[in-house]
Amino acid sequence: MGVKVVKFGGSSVADAIQLEKVKSIVERDKDRKYVIVSAPGKRFDKDSKITDLLYLCKTQIDHNIPCEQIFQVICDRFKIMELNLKITARIEKELAEIKKELVQGLSADYIASRGEYLNAVITAAYLGYDFVDTKGLVKFDDKGRFLSEETNRALSEELKKYERAVLPGFYGSKPDGSIKTFSRGGSDITGSLVARAVNADVYENWTDVSGFLMADPRIVPEAQPIKNISYKELRELSYMGASVLHEDAVFPVRKANIPINIRNTNKPDDDGTIIVADYNGREEGQIITGIAGRKDFTVIAIYKNMMNSEIGFVKRILGILENYDVSFEHIPSGIDTVSVVISNKALEGKLADILEDFEKQLQPDIVDIYEDTALIATVGHRMTRRQGVAATLFNALADSQINIRMIDQGSSEMNIIVGVENRDFEKAIRAIYDAFMK
Repeated sequence: MGVKVVKFGGSSVADAIQLEKVKSIVERDKDRKYVIVSAPGKRFDKDSKITDLLYLCKTQIDHNIPCEQIFQVICDRFKIMELNLKITARIEKELAEIKKELVQGLSADYIASRGEYLNAVITAAYLGYDFVDTKGLVKFDDKGRFLSEETNRALSEELKKYERAVLPGFYGSKPDGSIKTFSRGGSDITGSLVARAVNADVYENWTDVSGFLMADPRIVPEAQPIKNISYKELRELSYMGASVLHEDAVFPVRKANIPINIRNTNKPDDDGTIIVADYNGREEGQIITGIAGRKDFTVIAIYKNMMNSEIGFVKRILGILENYDVSFEHIPSGIDTVSVVISNKALEGKLADILEDFEKQLQPDIVDIYEDTALIATVGHRMTRRQGVAATLFNALADSQINIRMIDQGSSEMNIIVGVENRDFEKAIRAIYDAFMK
């Protein structure tokens, strides 16, 4: 007998029909002992996620706008789930308590977390598992910074008391007991933390796709599935936009060397994608693992003669960005040039001031700005040690008449990142995929 931790995303727990699938999956394997759930997601295209409705309630309260109508929609969703599943889960009482807290003006984090909380209560009752609240177990300090080791100890000690349990994802708490959430999609992180705490044999992450594909299927409809991938490759692809798994969910299980299995709730017989510490066995002839990217970056290209001999030049660049609370994505450089790649969202309303400080403190010869840039990462284990990989990539873009604004090759020898214009984003991914998969 082993231990499997299973996490179900919002689409997998959107209503009673989906929860019936969840129960079938859990009961199929008795090793699935700890279940983490997200808040109910969309049931159909124009439906609303429960978390979005909860955020909207908070916004309306903050602006002195009645939120009773929206809150009633939330109540109805959970009451219908309880009714259709033929269980008693104290949902009426729980909703009344949440409404009272709403009126008292508690934090947005508290309100947003209630979707996961209520869904875990319902799921525990339906599965016949114990309900374990992550408040007090997933720990943040008083400034909202996540405490990894403290969380691992708390979860490990608490979960020893339960043979089988359901836990809400997405949130924990600060020392004063106030709720603190992860970023959106953070239920993946909770599942990973639980897997580490119970020393699971595998962490199964159930969603609405059968694992990772080599490229976004909206761009490349015939994109091949990725059967096996390493943690490092996954991290690169997740960071660059492959959104099946929250990028920070990798770290806890990676530390404990626990495999992750991405599975499809609607197609439970599909093998999905296995994520492990190291994987070298690609399909014969397959060079790359996957392609992913994101739009809307700005590249600030700084040229200064003899830059390489000027001590502290890059440090001053980073100091200016720090003063404006702006993080960078990449810093490709040459002898007399350095480029800083920053997301447009991070730069919003700050670009002019940053450029002014660059001029004052750096005294560059030339500063060029390239807005509306997209970044595309071509990822593969040790692919840069294979002859002709870069040539294949660059020739594919040239043949498609796509101009490369930036090239960055990481020291990990696992990816090649190119910057292209936003308008060429989809075309570039298509071209790269075709070049390596033909």
